[in-house]
Amino acid sequence: MDLSKHNIILGSASQRRQQLLKDAGFTFKTVSIDADESFSSDLQAEKIPLYLAEKKASVYPDKLNDNEVLITADTVVWVDNIVLNKPANDFEATQMLQFLSGKMHQVFTGVCITSNKKQVSFFDETKVYFKNLSEQEIAFYIKNFKPFDKAGSYGAQDWLGLIAIDKIEGSYFNVMGLPTHKLYAELISF
Repeated sequence: MDLSKHNIILGSASQRRQQLLKDAGFTFKTVSIDADESFSSDLQAEKIPLYLAEKKASVYPDKLNDNEVLITADTVVWVDNIVLNKPANDFEATQMLQFLSGKMHQVFTGVCITSNKKQVSFFDETKVYFKNLSEQEIAFYIKNFKPFDKAGSYGAQDWLGLIAIDKIEGSYFNVMGLPTHKLYAELISF
C-alpha cells in the first residue's frame, strides 16, 4: 500500500495526533497552527469541531504545493448539550470531571483535509461511559496528570481512562483525538 502519494502536513501540536498518524503508517511533517478557537454559541455537537478544524485550515500561513495535503482537527466532549473544551485551570478541570462522573458523554472529532484543489471535512462520534468518580480520584488525576491540553479534562489513554471508562461505543482513537479509520479511508482516496 502506497501511503506516500501526498506530502502530508499535520496542522497540530498534539502529541497524540502525531503518534496516531505515525502509527497508521503515514510520513508527515508537523506545523503548529495558531488559530482563534472561539465559535458561535449557535454551533452544537459535531458542528463545533468541524468548524474549528476548517478554521485552522483557513489560517494555515503557507500556500500548499500540488502534492501537499494539510490535515487539521479538533476534538470536543459533549454532555447534556454542553461542550467541554480544554480546562484553563485546576478548578475548571475538577468541575468538568465532576460533570462527567457517572455519565455517558460523546466525543466528536472534526477533521479537515485540504489541498490546493479541494477540501474535505468529516467527523466521528464516540460514546464514552464513565463510572462514578470520587473527589480523591479527580484530585489525584489533576495533580499528577495535568489534563489541561485535553478536551473534557481527560485522556482515554492515561490513568483516568484506565480506571474510569466503563464502556466505549465507537472509535477509541477518536477519543484520543483522531478518527484514524476514517482519516485513512479519506487520505487513500484523496
